[in-house]
Amino acid sequence: MTSYFVSPKYKQTWLRPARLAIASLAVVIIVADHAGAAKGRNERAVAFESRITGEPAEPIMAIVSVRNQRITVYDAKGWVLRAPVSSGQKGRETPAGIFSVIEKQAEHYSNLYDDAYMPHMQRITWSGIALHGGPLPGHPASHGCVRMPYDFAKRLFGMSKLGMRVIVAPSDVTPVEIIHPAVFPAQLRAGSVAAARAAEADEAANKADQARLAAVTASREAARAMMRVAENLKLTAEAQLAAADRTVASAWSAEEAKAQAEDAKAKAAARAAEFEAQWAAAKAELQPKFDAEASAREAAVMAENARVVAVEAARKAALNLEPVSVFISRKTQRLYVRQAFQPILEGPVTIRDADRPIGTHVFTAVERTGSNADMRWSVVSLNSGHADAGADEPHGSTRERRGQAVEPMATDPGGAKAALDRITIPQDALDRIAGIASPRSSLIISDEALSSETGKDTEFVVLMSGEPQGGIKFRRRGPETKVRYERPRDRLPSWPSPFGGPYSTR
Repeated sequence: MTSYFVSPKYKQTWLRPARLAIASLAVVIIVADHAGAAKGRNERAVAFESRITGEPAEPIMAIVSVRNQRITVYDAKGWVLRAPVSSGQKGRETPAGIFSVIEKQAEHYSNLYDDAYMPHMQRITWSGIALHGGPLPGHPASHGCVRMPYDFAKRLFGMSKLGMRVIVAPSDVTPVEIIHPAVFPAQLRAGSVAAARAAEADEAANKADQARLAAVTASREAARAMMRVAENLKLTAEAQLAAADRTVASAWSAEEAKAQAEDAKAKAAARAAEFEAQWAAAKAELQPKFDAEASAREAAVMAENARVVAVEAARKAALNLEPVSVFISRKTQRLYVRQAFQPILEGPVTIRDADRPIGTHVFTAVERTGSNADMRWSVVSLNSGHADAGADEPHGSTRERRGQAVEPMATDPGGAKAALDRITIPQDALDRIAGIASPRSSLIISDEALSSETGKDTEFVVLMSGEPQGGIKFRRRGPETKVRYERPRDRLPSWPSPFGGPYSTR
């Protein structure tokens, strides 16, 4: 019996359908690739609104409306950018709450969803929620991230900084100006101290450089003087040795040579004692140079230590210029303070009628006023989308609402002022906060406790418990987890199997 595995006849018969299948598969892949490319070009053409031509006026804040599927970016003067988005689909909803940008990557690929491309990614939680460019099907479709038009994501990436406030709101809201005696006054001392400390650090660095140069110069001069003395003694010794050799060589007999050698030995001993005295005298003469060298070295060490201290003082003074964030939780009855993503203060606060809701409010120091002693503040208040009419499904389809171009609702400052009226902060904590408050600083008041997403190298993360949180519950790893989704540059893109479904993206 002929085996099908070796027979040329059956081998050719088997190869024909295989070749046909491979060719068909190649056509399918090429067509799909062209279709995907065309779709990508269309997605990149999604329009967005812009009211800015130059650099934005800090601070910058991004507000994402889950119901309206829209993101609006505000600077100190008002809104500057606006675009449609696609947030988390049902079951993996983008959680409503308060976040900030904690990492930025222009080139980013997911290690959770088939290496999906997420250009101009701005992370707001270490567990994986982020803003990034992506396809916009016209409804919530991601796995928790906020997809934005590609060109808009690139524009926002270029103008934002780490720490930019990101608010995910059930409904669209806009910040309004607020004046209240309870918001922290600014002090000018921080800026002047930072400038003085920076000047001191520069001066200390210059002195350290000069001291090092003086030490090197003194050491070089001492070494050169020693070399000159040693060279002179060496030449003298060599000359005397040569003279002794000549005396021995000129002797006529062994007895005479022996006598001359003995005489040369005695003279050499006398000269050795003379050299010893000369060497001692030379060292005594060089001692001031040795002392100068030691003093210069000591001065260089002291100057370097002073430089290190001054640089550290300048660093701390500069840190005090970083915006400070304060969070007050009605649930825990505590106040928390962070600066440059690091906790610096925590303590109790008094909230009147603590069993009554206080709401969630974000106060932001916008800029110094004309007196340059106080600051202008804005506030955004978050309300549950379920409380508004027609908001039974805030995470469902939003085609009609988005098509109507609904304008965001201005925050009612009355509720924010009422919240401030109910809070009493200990005076020592208030003084410390006021001493470091500056533009871009913020105060968050909420019924909620801090989310477990608040941890190392984060700002405060506050989630609204009355809203769906599927997008964060699905991927939550713990309070201190910092996940890296970085693709090596030499890694090739992963291609989905042609026999499987399309790969997922957030």
